[in-house]
Amino acid sequence: MKSFLSAFFLVGIGLVSNTVLAAEIKGDKEAITIAKERKARDEGWGTNEANVLMVLKNSQGREATRELNVKSLEVENDGDKALTVFESPRDVKGTAFLSFSHALEADEQWIFLPALKRVKRISSQSKSGPFVGSEFAFEDMTSYEVEKFSYSLLGEDEVNGEKCFVLKQVPEYDFSGYSYQKVWIDKAHYRVQKVEFYDRKESLLKILTLLDYKQFKDKYWRPMKSLMRNIQTNKSTSLITEEITFDTDLKESDFDKNSLKRVR
Repeated sequence: MKSFLSAFFLVGIGLVSNTVLAAEIKGDKEAITIAKERKARDEGWGTNEANVLMVLKNSQGREATRELNVKSLEVENDGDKALTVFESPRDVKGTAFLSFSHALEADEQWIFLPALKRVKRISSQSKSGPFVGSEFAFEDMTSYEVEKFSYSLLGEDEVNGEKCFVLKQVPEYDFSGYSYQKVWIDKAHYRVQKVEFYDRKESLLKILTLLDYKQFKDKYWRPMKSLMRNIQTNKSTSLITEEITFDTDLKESDFDKNSLKRVR
């Protein structure tokens, strides 16, 4: 799968990098080919760590900021693992979120809330809820896996100055808050440029725009800014990557749900 940041920013994040598992993927042949290529372009990145600024804006335009540290681990033949720790402000400092993404099984997610001093598992039925008061849902905080959706090609369009394929992808997993998503994928590098999320009544709910892509290790593209706008509430959340480092010294044991309380 893509790194957590990619999925987070591509959801989507992004945001992919593992070998496509043997599973039936539903949809148009051309659309499935594009989706697989999107994923294949981001295989092999291994590990990364990023410092991210989250900017929350309410419907009156007032802003609040949070500082996050995000560690990501690519897992062979499955979705990635990601650990997000809130470093400021004081009211959320120490909050830690652990996500194990899967291609064929239900994703696993846990959150540690310092005020309660306990680790809470996020149930599948709760995945459509807001992630720590932001415009991202818990289900947005997992890696993109081709097998999670069925696909159709809607056509072509231009966004952010890029010529794009436009795909419709319908969640095949249980308890999604979305009926479907429209995804703009650029033809040059198969990067997601925009995503529209439609609620269970098939009304437009949110729009994610991905900006300021930078390339790392001469291969891997990451958006340095993503903006999620809730069309129905006029609230928004921006994620700004201030620093990202690849090939960090991370291993499986660094993503242990039993040690969430000790994360600093």
